[in-house]
Amino acid sequence: MNNIPKLRHFVQAMTALVEDARGDEKTILAKGKGLLADLVAKDDWLPEAFATPDPSRYQQFLLHCDPLERFSMVSFVWGPGQRTPVHNHTVWGLVGMLRGRETSYQMVPQGAGKPMQVGQVDKLSPGEVVAVSPNLYDIHYVQNDFADRTSISIHVYGGNIGAIRRSVFNPDTGGESLFISGYTNTQVPNLWDRSQESTAA
Repeated sequence: MNNIPKLRHFVQAMTALVEDARGDEKTILAKGKGLLADLVAKDDWLPEAFATPDPSRYQQFLLHCDPLERFSMVSFVWGPGQRTPVHNHTVWGLVGMLRGRETSYQMVPQGAGKPMQVGQVDKLSPGEVVAVSPNLYDIHYVQNDFADRTSISIHVYGGNIGAIRRSVFNPDTGGESLFISGYTNTQVPNLWDRSQESTAA
């Protein structure tokens, strides 16, 4: 499972899209959805180091960050039954399911001190892609639908998501706390070593 050229091609295409779109979110989400759907259509490219679950919490592995931080790409690795807190993103995002299955629950604030209400529910199976954005819906929580296996989704965000100041929410009160997620890993995949491809050619 190391068809790394596939990941490199996605990064190149996404970089060109973000450059050409010049901040037009609708264009980025529409065209980016197709690019991500192509990437997650076949589970043969994610290096194992970025697909490893942890029994204590979900993992967020950085796969790539644009040098100008216009977008970033992460693999979310969910152990059995794991879920996120209720959180926002503050930037556009695309979520593509690579392995397993997950459900995203939109959470809608009802005012200070009031419980949040569940809105849109997205169930994702491999190959499917959905968008999030402050212009669509931005507050949700996500869970692995399986209690006995790992699920993995690939996320692309309109910024360096691990460094963005965001919020987590108390679903019972709507209370908000700031957080910065960071990343699980300290190294990223090497997309640029073409030596094996050149040797094979």
